[in-house]
Parts: sequence; C-alpha cells; structure tokens
Amino acid sequence: MLSVPSAFANKLPQISLILITIIWGGSFLTVQYGLNFSSPLIFVGLRFAAATLAVSILSWKYLKGLNRHEVFAGFCIGAVIAIGYGTQTIGLQSISSSESAFLTALYVPLVPILMWLCFKHRPHLMTWLGVLCAFVGLVFLTGNGFGAIRLNVGQIITLLGSIAIAFEIILISYFANTVNLRRVTVLQLAFASLLCFMIAPLNGETSLPQFEWPLLAVLCGLGLASAVIQLVMNWAQRMVEPSQAAIIYAGEPVWAALIGRIAGERLAPLALIGGMLVVIGVIVSEWRPKFLKKNKDKITEEMP
Repeated sequence: MLSVPSAFANKLPQISLILITIIWGGSFLTVQYGLNFSSPLIFVGLRFAAATLAVSILSWKYLKGLNRHEVFAGFCIGAVIAIGYGTQTIGLQSISSSESAFLTALYVPLVPILMWLCFKHRPHLMTWLGVLCAFVGLVFLTGNGFGAIRLNVGQIITLLGSIAIAFEIILISYFANTVNLRRVTVLQLAFASLLCFMIAPLNGETSLPQFEWPLLAVLCGLGLASAVIQLVMNWAQRMVEPSQAAIIYAGEPVWAALIGRIAGERLAPLALIGGMLVVIGVIVSEWRPKFLKKNKDKITEEMP
C-alpha cells in the first residue's frame, strides 16, 4: 500500500492542475474589469507580454541552448493560445458570460475526440464517462441549454476559441517530453503576445490604451497568473493525459462561479448541481475499476 506522501507525490501533477484552475477561474472577473481600459486583442497581447517578462526573469539561465524544435513548439502552442484567448475575449463583448462559458467548455469533449481523430489515441472508457459527466455539469453550471445556442457572430467566434483551447491542451502534451520546459514557456507566451498584436488591426484595434494605474495593476496580476498557469500546464502535462487534463480544466468555470458568488453574483441551484457534476467527472475520469481491467485482460487472452 502506498504511503500518504508517496500517494500525494504520484498525484501532484493532477493536484497542480486543479490548483491552477482556481487561478484561471479567478482571472475572469479581472479580465472583465480590464476591458474597461483596453480593446480585447491589445489587452490579451499586453497580458501575455507581461507573462513573457515574468517567466523570462524566472528562467533567464535556462534560455541558452534554444533550438529550432523548441521555437517550432513555442510558435504552435503560442498560436493556439492567441486564438483561444483572443476569440474568447472578443466574444465576451457581444454574448453573455454564461453563453461564453458554455461554448468555451466544448473543449472538454473536443480534446479526446481530436486526440482520437488526429493521433488514433482511443481514450479509456472511464475518461469518456468523465467527459460526459463534466460536460453535462458545465451546461447546468452556466444555467444554459442547447436551445439557447443560435450561433450568432459572438457565439461562432467563441466556439472557434474552444477548438483552439482544445488544441493547446493537445499540443502541450505532444511537445512536453521533447523540449525544455522553461524555454518553451517563454516562447509560447512571447508568440501569443506577438500574434495578438499582429492580428489586432484586423479587429479594428490600431492603438495602445492610455496609461492608467488600474490597467497596469490588472496586467501585472494577469501576467503573473498566466506565467504560473502556463509553467504548471507544461510541467504537469508531461504526466497527465490530454483528455484527463481537459476534464480537470473543466473545473475552471466552477471556481469562476464560486468567486463570482463571493463578488456578489447569485449562483442558481441548477448551477450548483452542475458544479458537483464537474467534480464528479474529474473523479470518474481518474477511476479505473478492477472489473473493467479483468474484462479487458480476459478479452486479450481469448484473442487468437
């Protein structure tokens, strides 16, 4: 039997991902506030510029020895980060936060589906059940339903963002064991920032916001939060499968709802049930019943 410290160490990657979902969920209100001072893509670009600076300071001695594979990995991950965060922020200007949360949450079932389609990586049955449970929970959590999705411009843009976030999770796992963690984190944040600034004019954003102390405080806070989130994701996903990671990240709207409640927002009873289903989904995705393993072994033995 595993000792408590050993069991904790084995689950440290999963625990770390759960902890960053708290930071991730708490950043929602901060982003909403920051958009009072800046246009969306410029805001996201400044956010990741601050995050790049934070990780660079922490990782300065690791930046030597950069190679082309790491630049490629950083660019690929940075591109989907820019698309994911950029489209989500743009979408929030024209749709409600509950609609945005529901559509963004589509990355939960998208990750195992895309893993299956792109890499022929068939998820475990319990992972599928966890995905289903977490996704239903997210529908309840937002207080929304399938009938409320009419795919207007804001919803379509947010849906594109959920696809990008799914690919971010997949690409982080794909490159995780072939690159230097610190260097690639710096690169992906830098590319995300640069790409946001490059595509901002396409959204009519042509100038930086005026300097204001509240904006600076928000950017510094979000920059540090983004740095921690990306570092932990890159480290933990070396040991956590993308499908399982996606379900853990589904806890982000739960924390966002709880923090919103503390800030004065009311959480409907249906949303509370949704939050419980998300937590159950995470537990189910981790569970590997012995009877399933026995059945699998039996089938393998009977195969010619």
